[in-house]
Amino acid sequence: MTASEAVAAFCVHCGQDSPGGADHPACHNPRTALEPPRFCTYCARRLVVQVSPLGWTARCSRHGDTASG
Repeated sequence: MTASEAVAAFCVHCGQDSPGGADHPACHNPRTALEPPRFCTYCARRLVVQVSPLGWTARCSRHGDTASG
């Protein structure tokens, strides 16, 4: 799958279907805005998340790294 074929379809907070992309109304609240993603938006796999005082990095085994900033 290339980057142009990839379509965000899963919520980053709960991993459920989210046609709009990164999150859906049930998970969209002020608390989750500050949290790092927990699920890949492309395949809903659980992410490996590293949190530091300067931000966070998240890695999907299939789709690579994402970082705050």
